[in-house]
Amino acid sequence: MPGPRATLHLVFDRLSTYLPVAVMGVLALGSYWLVRSTPTPAAPTVAQPVQHESDYFMRDFAVRTFDAEGKLKSEIFGVEGRHYPDTDTLEIDKPHIRSISENGNLITATANRGLSNGDGTEVQLFGNAIVTRAPTLDRAGRPVPRMEFRGEFLHANTQTERVLSNKPVVLIRGEDRFTADSMDYDNMDQMMNLKGRVHGTLVPGPAAAPAPGAQARKR
Repeated sequence: MPGPRATLHLVFDRLSTYLPVAVMGVLALGSYWLVRSTPTPAAPTVAQPVQHESDYFMRDFAVRTFDAEGKLKSEIFGVEGRHYPDTDTLEIDKPHIRSISENGNLITATANRGLSNGDGTEVQLFGNAIVTRAPTLDRAGRPVPRMEFRGEFLHANTQTERVLSNKPVVLIRGEDRFTADSMDYDNMDQMMNLKGRVHGTLVPGPAAAPAPGAQARKR
C-alpha cells in the first residue's frame, strides 16, 4: 500500500488536473450572473402626437383681459367654454364678446358658437354671427355711423378692426345696406371688398343746413 505522502501527492495530481476545469466553471457562472444582473437599456420612448383635447372647461363664465396699464381690453361671456392647449384656443357656446380696440372703438360680437385665440383679439363666429362697431370718429374727426355685419360665418380681428367672411354676408352702415357672397372689410384703412352677387341700398343723408347769414337763391 502506498504511504500517506504518496496518497497526498496523488490527490494533488488529480486536483491539479481538474482545477482548470473548475476555474473555467466558476468564471462562466460569474459571467452569467453579471449578464443577468446588468440592467437592460430602456427602450426609446416614442413621442405621442399632441391630441386636440380640452384640458379644462367652464360654464356660465366671463373672461376679461387687460393691457399693461390695467385698462380693459376685452370681455368674453359664454354658456360653456372649452380650452384646447395644442392651439391655445377657446371654443365657446353662445359667445358674447366686447372688445375695445387700440383706437378706443367698441366692438361687440355674438354667435351660436365661437372660436377665440388666447387673448380674445381674434375670433371666428359660426351660426347667426353678428359683429357690431359702435359709432365713432374717423382720423379727421368726422362722425362715422354704426356698422353691423351679419352672416353664418364671420372672422373678426378686434385689434386690426378687420372682418372677413367667405360666406354670404349683410353689411349695414348707418342707413345703408349691402349684401355679398363674401367680404373683406378693413376699418383702419376704410376699405371694403365685396365679391360675388353684390347688392347695395344707399339712403341719402339729410341736406346740410345753410351757413349762418347765407341767403338762398332761386333759379
